Amino acid sequence: MKIILAPVDFSDASMNAVSFAAELSKRSSARLVIVNIIQKGEDENEVKLRLKSLESELKKTFGTNLHCESFHAHGNLITTLKKIIAVQQPDLIVMGTKGASGLKKILIGSNTVKLISNTRVPVLVIPEVARFNSFLMKGKNRIILATDLDFLENEDALVVLKEIALFIVEPKLRVLSVRPKDARLAASKRKERDFLMSFFDPEIETERVTVFGKSVLGGINFYLERKNEDTGLLAMIARESGHLIQKHYTREMASHTHLPLLVLHDTKM
Repeated sequence: MKIILAPVDFSDASMNAVSFAAELSKRSSARLVIVNIIQKGEDENEVKLRLKSLESELKKTFGTNLHCESFHAHGNLITTLKKIIAVQQPDLIVMGTKGASGLKKILIGSNTVKLISNTRVPVLVIPEVARFNSFLMKGKNRIILATDLDFLENEDALVVLKEIALFIVEPKLRVLSVRPKDARLAASKRKERDFLMSFFDPEIETERVTVFGKSVLGGINFYLERKNEDTGLLAMIARESGHLIQKHYTREMASHTHLPLLVLHDTKM
């Protein structure tokens, strides 16, 4: 990763996400770009001061060698972010969410969810309750890659996942697929599963996992509930319509997950 983009609105959730972004930037020697999209009624001078203060605080916390810069912009949040992404061309976007459930999930974190639908850049969704220190604990080293095992057009999408995974202490990747109990796995899907596992081997211990069930999200959540204590990261590949795991599934998970969620995109930028 060379450039990491972190949009902030100075909420607790976004500030927590910036900490994740700063840690990843430091470890990968990437340039951290922090941006605030000023909304109607906000004081521009106050935003400038808060961004400069945030830069100073991050360099104080993560070291002066942190490559960090910030700026602000005006306009519609998603439209403006899309323009910024086109110019900056980040390798990863890090955004926060409260990870609410129930009716609240429609409102809270909706901007993060909307961005997932409007970009092909990998998005790391950070729930407010998540902490980067969990990556450094041996008990939180399981990474779940939920996939429909359909052919992956954009193999580069896996590069960011592998780089982040290697920051975890003794990472263990689990390639998770969900299918009905009586359904046989097609040869093409077995081939794709073998490819996914070989991509991370030998640097990362990898294992295949199958959950039998009719609901994709239900199967993923079932597995996560069983492995909640040692799972530190969930990754999903967002695809267009016609696939088992479509974009709306990744948006649904992003709206209420309690785990950091890395959303990868099958279509190249």
